[in-house]
Amino acid sequence: MKLRKVTAASATVFALALTATACGGDNGDSGSGGDKTITVGIKYDQPGLGQKTPQGYAGFDVDVATYVAKKLGYDADQIEWKEAKSGDRETMLQRGDVDFIAATYSITPERQEKVDFAGPYLLAHQDVLVRADDDSIKSPADLNDKKLCSVAGSTSAQNVKDELAPKADLQTYPTYSACMGGLQTKRIDALTTDDSILAGYAAQEQFKGKFKLGGFKMTNENYGIGVKKGSDLKDKINKALEEMVADKSWQKAVDENLGPANYKNEPAPKIGDIKS
Repeated sequence: MKLRKVTAASATVFALALTATACGGDNGDSGSGGDKTITVGIKYDQPGLGQKTPQGYAGFDVDVATYVAKKLGYDADQIEWKEAKSGDRETMLQRGDVDFIAATYSITPERQEKVDFAGPYLLAHQDVLVRADDDSIKSPADLNDKKLCSVAGSTSAQNVKDELAPKADLQTYPTYSACMGGLQTKRIDALTTDDSILAGYAAQEQFKGKFKLGGFKMTNENYGIGVKKGSDLKDKINKALEEMVADKSWQKAVDENLGPANYKNEPAPKIGDIKS
């Protein structure tokens, strides 16, 4: 779904609305008080999932968030998008900076102590991305003595090195985009993180057909939509997600955003069945 750019006039209206009503209120539900804007946190730098582009915002998480917002009573041009970096997500929800967050937000026991989750709406797995013509990596053990790319601060590659391929040559790059460049020029042999994130990068126009997923399913990552602790938005979002799955919009969003990388998605998780 393409989103219209926020005009100067609508931005002014939004600013005035904020002076009258704090974002989210006490329970994080801005949709029940006549405030016709909703603030949603997404990633800005994950192709296929959440990405800010010159044309607007795009990706699977963006499509999910837009569908949910519609069911809550907001059109696409009534959504105020905010960047939700991984380390900021709990704080943003606790402060009321956003009404909900859809940003490859894995449900974990530690996070559940601080925020509530609707969903899960996607089951991802840690995997590897390799060059399409490389048939030497058929299992995690084949990563031994290979150059394995990790993003600074990520634990994905370290998990592989510690548990599955202790002899892997771990390389640290600042971003996934840098890892992709190294993979393309053969400075590294494999990139590892969630398969959904890998599929999003591989589906980019400049990378189509050049890379493939290993399909190793090394971990389970249940993505949820984060809301403020105790917010009544949780049940409303769960209902919206159930409708998205039932009317096939969920599968359409997966296919459009991640399908070009031959991403073999798991069936939609049972909404409300929170597992970590």
